[in-house]
Amino acid sequence: MTRPIVWTIAGSDSGGGAGIQADLKTMNALGVHGCSVITALTAQNTQGVDLIELCSPAMLKAQLEALSQDLPPVAIKLGMLGDAEGIQRIAEAIASIQRTQSTFVICDPVMVSTSGHALRQENTLAALTTHLLPHVHLLTPNLPEAEILTGQPIRSAKAMEAAAQALLKLGVQSVLIKGGHFEGQQGDHDHEANQWSQDFWTDGSQSFWLTSPRQETRHTHGTGCTLSAAMAACVGLGFNVPDAIVIAKAYVNQGIRLAPALGQGHGPLAHLGWPETHEDLPWLTPTAEAGQNRPEFSGCGSRPLGFYPIVPRFEWLEKLLPLGVSTIQLRIKDLEGEELEREIAQASAYAHSFNCRLFINDYWQLALKYGAYGVHLGQDDLKTADLEAIHKAGLKLGLSTHCYQEVARALAVRPSYMAVGPVFHTTTKTMYFRPQGLEAVRRWRRSLPYPLVAIAGIFLHNAPEVLATGVDSLAVVRDITQAENLPERVAQWLALFEEQSPQPLPLSPQYPKLPSP
Repeated sequence: MTRPIVWTIAGSDSGGGAGIQADLKTMNALGVHGCSVITALTAQNTQGVDLIELCSPAMLKAQLEALSQDLPPVAIKLGMLGDAEGIQRIAEAIASIQRTQSTFVICDPVMVSTSGHALRQENTLAALTTHLLPHVHLLTPNLPEAEILTGQPIRSAKAMEAAAQALLKLGVQSVLIKGGHFEGQQGDHDHEANQWSQDFWTDGSQSFWLTSPRQETRHTHGTGCTLSAAMAACVGLGFNVPDAIVIAKAYVNQGIRLAPALGQGHGPLAHLGWPETHEDLPWLTPTAEAGQNRPEFSGCGSRPLGFYPIVPRFEWLEKLLPLGVSTIQLRIKDLEGEELEREIAQASAYAHSFNCRLFINDYWQLALKYGAYGVHLGQDDLKTADLEAIHKAGLKLGLSTHCYQEVARALAVRPSYMAVGPVFHTTTKTMYFRPQGLEAVRRWRRSLPYPLVAIAGIFLHNAPEVLATGVDSLAVVRDITQAENLPERVAQWLALFEEQSPQPLPLSPQYPKLPSP
């Protein structure tokens, strides 16, 4: 299989923890072919930088031309770029590439190393903003770098958001400000704030915060390089920017958590392949405060969700519950007003009489009013639903997820279960995501400790292979609503779940790719 080609244009770290060395380790671990343009040699180790020697203009030009002629990139990561002349030469090379192909550019504006040493000469700032940033799709400064670029102190979440808006005006398409250096401020709940590492992303129209627990360790050398290289690799694999950011953050969290503790100073991260451990995944929220105050919905009991029909009307409950169905979702898309409310009221009362776990799709207010077992929300409805009211009422919460950013958003509210899909092609609703396939479902099972419901395109004939991924439940629509002999079909489904109990799969070193929208 041909790997996507991703470049890193950065300085060499003789200690192997940052720069070109960290970038190439990251790219290889995530499954792309990394190429390098070295801008500078550094004599450094985990304790500091002793000497920096810039690459000659002729050598820099030769590296860029050699790669352009034979190994054109789908994405480029920019790190330490040297002096003003080098920056201008790199900007010209990127402009030439972008005239002939779509190449995504991520710039990590390396100005200060983890050990506190300045890595950029004063005259390079103007060259960076004038010549290079207009070609950049994603700028990833840490707080000190963002302060240098904006000329403003950043001491709060609101200041981070304002700084990101200011950086957009420099011509970049989107900005991720990394908050790992944030130490809180007097009177700003600094003790609580320091428990979390929070980053802010925006493209001017969309924005979100990413939160992870702060890890107490000194072994963080190369975190910025690794993060931007991981994002470039993920974009090269076909992920969109929000997904790439989530995956890259998980990769860095994994690298910090399992850092090998090399050297006497700030040691390098571990580079161990695709991040698949739940504790490394960040959560995504609209505000920084929301990232620090997550709800947690209770589970669905010891009885597995199992066979999970999704039906459009109350009359289907009257058909299915007497046949032994114990979990069901009412998804009504073509009623409103009194008709809609009557359907949900009847369904809730009937489900109670059978001790059936009834989830109401989207209409959380009516689910609360009539005491349904739970609510199932899509991502758009998640943004507007009153989660506090749903949680306070004791209802269970199921969430639809289709990609990494949606999983990260779901992790922010810790639902009762997650629905993952589409597994296969479906015609029951308009889908903006390509089918993920069984390998992606296996990966979600390895990564997420929640009950998982596989959804979309699932029929009795392919159900065993979906259950073999380790999911807890299968959501079924057409195989039930279009069944010629409904009692027989339900009996077959119930028998299948009695025979085949899903088991979690072991971790895999592979890095299968989820499709982007």
